[in-house]
Amino acid sequence: MKIKFKKSALAAMAVILCTVTFSASKVAAQETLKKGDKAPDFSLKDQDGKDFQLADHLGKQKVVIFFYPKDESAVCTKEACAFRDAYAKYNDANALVIGINGGTVESHKAFQTKEHLPFQLLSDPGNKVLQMFGVKEQAFGEMKVSGRETFVIGKDGKIVYSFRDFMKGDEHSKQVLTYLSSK
Repeated sequence: MKIKFKKSALAAMAVILCTVTFSASKVAAQETLKKGDKAPDFSLKDQDGKDFQLADHLGKQKVVIFFYPKDESAVCTKEACAFRDAYAKYNDANALVIGINGGTVESHKAFQTKEHLPFQLLSDPGNKVLQMFGVKEQAFGEMKVSGRETFVIGKDGKIVYSFRDFMKGDEHSKQVLTYLSSK
């Protein structure tokens, strides 16, 4: 009788432990921010090593943040260049454009210089800000890369629009401009 009780108690403890562990991992995974959510404040270094604080720009203009996986990759370059080519339209819409990924300040400076990018590129070591926004990683077999998603933050600090398409980097700027021109 004692042996059955011990086995039952151990089994129950194992179930409880697994449930708590599974629930904790679900809580730790940030949901992707959506329209109406408040954008988290953050501070990151730009391509020149200067601090960029999101709060410094809210209330003054809309902020367009595009998260991209890697400087100099083919799809990411198309994405960044699409934002570059439409930069005057973003200025006309009173929208500040910034790009963010886990690359270094130095890699961002080289990328910005090579592609003549007129906006700031922010270095997010460990993808902490990417995670705060809930941008999901993409799996390619065994390899995972950071996600590609663009957010428009209104002057009030809330998300007003977002777009996600991993393989169509150049589509991000088009979609954001379509949104901005409709407002």
